[in-house]
Amino acid sequence: MVFLRRRRRTDASGPPPPQAVQEEVTAQQFALKLTYLARTSNGLRLRADSRLLALLPGIVAPLSHTPVEALPPLPVEQSDASPRIERFEELQRWVAARSTVGAIGRHALLVLELTDAIDMTVDSLACGLLHGDTDTTGYPEYNAIVGGLASHWDELSGEPIVRSVVAWGGKGVRGDTERIGQRMLSALYQQVLASGYTIGTSDGVRLGAGSRRGDGLACTHCGFETGSAAAFYCPKCGMRMARGA
Repeated sequence: MVFLRRRRRTDASGPPPPQAVQEEVTAQQFALKLTYLARTSNGLRLRADSRLLALLPGIVAPLSHTPVEALPPLPVEQSDASPRIERFEELQRWVAARSTVGAIGRHALLVLELTDAIDMTVDSLACGLLHGDTDTTGYPEYNAIVGGLASHWDELSGEPIVRSVVAWGGKGVRGDTERIGQRMLSALYQQVLASGYTIGTSDGVRLGAGSRRGDGLACTHCGFETGSAAAFYCPKCGMRMARGA
């Protein structure tokens, strides 16, 4: 028994000594900063003639370094398409809807829709590269400016309303881009005025702007649902709304 007690006492070991906590850990930092900016002018009213909208690409063309793309509103079945990557199903529909659009037009739609500068459920867009260069794949550089004219139909008068729009951005910021963007916005606005088709200005507020709760009217021609029962014309196709029996 004495032998066992001695052996147990000899083999017993205490707890391990505490280890010092390392407060600072060597780390590598990774960051991605994306900056997208867009500007739009006040609306200009044109004469109530559907043929005038087909002339908008020609108004943009003198200021564009590339051929002007005419992009119609999204079909009703794709009206929830969105370029926001966190909404995967909406992004898939957006990619499918814009698969035939060129690199410059797709970049313009991306920036203008992400910043809510336009609403492609009702707006049409005539756009091109207004300033700067593209990369080797044809997409505009971060300091390149894209833009043109966005248009929709007034819901009360049925007149086309046109706004000049510009957009730029990406991985970087350049100091003079904003100044050049404002100059291009003004040049587009003056181009519309010089066309001779304008009849006045617009406050730019649509009856259907904002969330649609289904309490408005649906266009019998294109199926677009307005957000107000007071609309007389469809802001998407410009046709007169069917009101009652």
